[in-house]
Amino acid sequence: MIFNTFPFLLFIIAIFCLYYFVLNENTKRQNILLLIANYFFYGWANWRILPLLIITTILYYFLGLKIEKSKEDKKKNIYTTIGVLFGVGSLAYFKYSNFFITSFAQLFKSIGLQTNLHTFDIILPLGISFYTFRLLSYVIDLNRGKYEVTTDFVAFATYVAFFPCILSGPIDRPNTLIPQLTSKRIFNYDLAIDGFRQILWGLFKKMVVADNIAVVTNEIWENYSLFSGSTLLLGAILYVFQMYADFSGYSDMAIGIAKILGFKVTVNFKYPLFAQNIADYWRRWHISLTSWLTDYVFMPLNVRWRDWGNIGIIFAIVTNFVLCGLWHGANWTFALFGLYHGLLFIPLILSGTFAKKTKIHLTKSGMPKIKDFGKMVVTFILVTFGLIIFRAKSINQFIDYIKHICSSSILRIPKVIGYNNVTMIFSIVFIIMMITLEWLNKDKEYGLNISSMKYRFARYSIYLFLFILVYYFGADASSFIYFKF
Repeated sequence: MIFNTFPFLLFIIAIFCLYYFVLNENTKRQNILLLIANYFFYGWANWRILPLLIITTILYYFLGLKIEKSKEDKKKNIYTTIGVLFGVGSLAYFKYSNFFITSFAQLFKSIGLQTNLHTFDIILPLGISFYTFRLLSYVIDLNRGKYEVTTDFVAFATYVAFFPCILSGPIDRPNTLIPQLTSKRIFNYDLAIDGFRQILWGLFKKMVVADNIAVVTNEIWENYSLFSGSTLLLGAILYVFQMYADFSGYSDMAIGIAKILGFKVTVNFKYPLFAQNIADYWRRWHISLTSWLTDYVFMPLNVRWRDWGNIGIIFAIVTNFVLCGLWHGANWTFALFGLYHGLLFIPLILSGTFAKKTKIHLTKSGMPKIKDFGKMVVTFILVTFGLIIFRAKSINQFIDYIKHICSSSILRIPKVIGYNNVTMIFSIVFIIMMITLEWLNKDKEYGLNISSMKYRFARYSIYLFLFILVYYFGADASSFIYFKF
């Protein structure tokens, strides 16, 4: 069950009615309803993976109690270590077992040794990368004394499996969501309307922008050896917009659904396409993951290697991004993707600017000044190259794709075989619409936050127009890219 489907519409309507009209102002019963909804939503995809989520939740709940009750730091560290090892071990088994087996087999084969290693038939639990990080932050920060333990199991389990966010984030920290789950909630009209508006924006980005672009990029990548270098370059550029519209569209819908239910979850994107350097990009892209890795990977490594000066920072940031890349999946392309982004930080570290926040300077017409626009273009090019690595199925395919781009055929007019040129034009128009609205509202939470627009008629006309586009161009619902991570 995904957000942009009719079954989910029926599901959320049922939850909304029960949540507010039957159980209104009864926090405990609302949480029980949410927990049941969470497990129903998660089990809809594959009921066989639901027990793992429940067992894991129970384990971390009791680990939290043990950490809180332990008076000795040694015991606290033991329970925290158990939690970390179990979480990391789960990810290692479900996501990386076959990856390491095949990698070792290929390594032995390359030096002339034959092995009898066999891969396992493992089902990858949906959302495991996301809910595991929620649980790890819970035991680690509890050990650090950042908050008190949660004794309400229903609230804790609801936090872990919160259905708007469990499949692709945002990765909320305990102190963001759990206090809201234990507080009284009543229907907030303004927050709900804002949620509906953000859902519409997410639907537009996913179903109109991303899914239309996907028709082009999928055809190019599946038959890249048949196309000119210019077409492959076009496919790489379009994939940047597809990835952004798809993933941020999901986040907008998740955040909007949470708002309807009375929750404010972590903002996951802040217009990364307007970033002026790679550090600025990662402060704007998948913010909940970036901040998680910063707090639990980069900062501890940076402290450990602080006596090494800039070299220590470089090692910490590169290690952080290699892990970030591998978090996405078991493939050497993801490791290379992370390494690439980590290396891009080196000039910023050496110049002492990697931690400095950037500001877009505008002309009188409201457009970015030439210098800032140039930085945006350079950052976009760097991101585009990185997503070629990300999209490739193997290192060899990545190299081959780049070779085809760099051929003399890059001077030809791009052409996608069998693709409707009119629809291609529409896709470009949709991208322009998305970028324009986001630029005009870049100081707000999301691109369709136009509640302050002076004329109500104009505002509702925009809503209606986007709804028509979603209805007309988004007839065939497709899964989100980040569901496989």
